[in-house]
Amino acid sequence: MTGYKYAFFNNKIDNIENAKISIMTNALQYGTGVFGGIRGYYNSEKNFISIFRLKEHYTRLLASIKILGCDFDYSVDQLCEITIELIRQNQIKKNTYCRPFAYLSTHKLGPNLAHEKLAFCMYMIPLEDYLPTDKGLNLQVSSWRRVSDNAIPSRGKFSGAYLNSAFARKEAADNGYDEAIFLNEAGNVCEGSAENIFIVRNNTLITPDVTSNILEGITRNTLIQIAKENNINVIERAVDRSELYVADEVFLSGTGCQLAWIKSIDKRLIGNGEIGKISEFLRAKYLNIVKGNDAQYTDACTIVEMN
Repeated sequence: MTGYKYAFFNNKIDNIENAKISIMTNALQYGTGVFGGIRGYYNSEKNFISIFRLKEHYTRLLASIKILGCDFDYSVDQLCEITIELIRQNQIKKNTYCRPFAYLSTHKLGPNLAHEKLAFCMYMIPLEDYLPTDKGLNLQVSSWRRVSDNAIPSRGKFSGAYLNSAFARKEAADNGYDEAIFLNEAGNVCEGSAENIFIVRNNTLITPDVTSNILEGITRNTLIQIAKENNINVIERAVDRSELYVADEVFLSGTGCQLAWIKSIDKRLIGNGEIGKISEFLRAKYLNIVKGNDAQYTDACTIVEMN
C-alpha cells in the first residue's frame, strides 16, 4: 500500500521519504513497541474526515505503554493534535487508516525495556475494506493458541505479539480460509487473529469477556453499547468452541475490519449461511455512526474539515 506524502517522525511532520529507521533499531529486532489503528472516514458531500473515538484510541495506546513500563513524552491531547494536523497536511479525501507507533528506537542489543523512553511516529494510508464486507467469511479455529496475559497481554497492542497472529493467519490462508479464530489457553474462544468476535444465540449477543485474553476493542465496546441502546440482550462471558458451530450468527469486529459477518467455521455453515438480522443491523448502525452521520454520537467523532 502507498502512503500519503507526510508522516510524523522524529518529533515533527516530515516527508514520508525521510521517515526511516536504522536496521539496528531495537523495536525492529525485538518487537519492542506498541501501535494503534485509527480510521478516518471521508464525507464527500460535506468535505470532512470523521475520526471515531480518537481519544479512546490514544488512551489505549498509553495504557499499552504503561504495561511495558516505559516512559513516553506525548499526552492523549498531543497525539490527537498530531493526528488532526497530519490529516490536514496530507489533504486526505479518501477513507484512511492511521497507524501510530510508539517504539524503542535505541540501537542497544537485547530486549530490555528498563529505564527506556519510547519514540513516536505515525503514517497514513488509504483503506477501504480490510476484510471483505460484501460476502460472508469462511473461518478456521486455529491450532495456535492466543498468548496468555502472563506471557504477552492481549489487552495491549504490542508489535512483537502479532507474530502470534501471523502464525494463525498463515495457517488459515494456507488451508483456504479467510481468517483464523484463536482459542485461549483455557480452550475457550478468544478472538480472530486481529479482531474481536461475537456470536448470536436466541437473539442474545454474546462475546468473550475481557479476561479471556482479548484486546479490549474500541469497536467491540461500541457495538455492545449500540446493542444495549436498541434493546438487544448482551452477555460477556467465556464462549466454548462448540458454541461457534451452533450459533445463529457470528461476526468479527475491529477498527480495521469494521463488522465482518461469518458464513462458515471449520466447514460448518453458520445459521442459514446468510448475514443475520442482528449482524446486519449493527453493521449499518455502526457505519452510519463512524461516518459522522448520527447526531447521537456527534461527540464521539472528531471532524477534520478539508480545504
